[in-house]
Amino acid sequence: MTDTTLSEALQEAYASAPSNTTILHTLELRHPSFVDEDGKPTAIRVVRDNISHACALEKNAPMNAGEYVEFVSMAFDLELPPVEAIPVPEITLTLDNVSTELMQYLDRAIETQEMIEMTYRPYLSTDCSYPQMDPPITLVITEVSADISKISATARMMDIGNKSFPAENYTVKKYPGLSR
Repeated sequence: MTDTTLSEALQEAYASAPSNTTILHTLELRHPSFVDEDGKPTAIRVVRDNISHACALEKNAPMNAGEYVEFVSMAFDLELPPVEAIPVPEITLTLDNVSTELMQYLDRAIETQEMIEMTYRPYLSTDCSYPQMDPPITLVITEVSADISKISATARMMDIGNKSFPAENYTVKKYPGLSR
């Protein structure tokens, strides 16, 4: 099955592997507890490359929409979900040589009930003006394990099959006509 979310340029790069173009795999991690030294919300952004890159986010990105942001160089491995229809698509992620700064962010996130959101965006090294996947894959991290040298995580799309429908709770306080 063809993935229609990929741009033609990215499909061509996958098919022909030109020597002058590298596919830049980027990750963005977001959580309400991720704040910078000024107390402003921030995101952890990494790129699987040996140098950092400034890339533009999509116009409807959750943070810094349409802006160029820096993705810091970091070794990581990820296994994207298959294109086939599976009940809950899942990504397996491993971040190597994790800095103490990143561990501090994750330690803060563990103390809350909110989930860490992760967005995967591929870029081409020859064109960082927009992500080559529309829309980018956004998931929530459901399982995390860490040791001195790496972090391993599993991220899943929201499991809408187990959400209540309608999402509104009908209570007597809100809808007095329900009481007899």
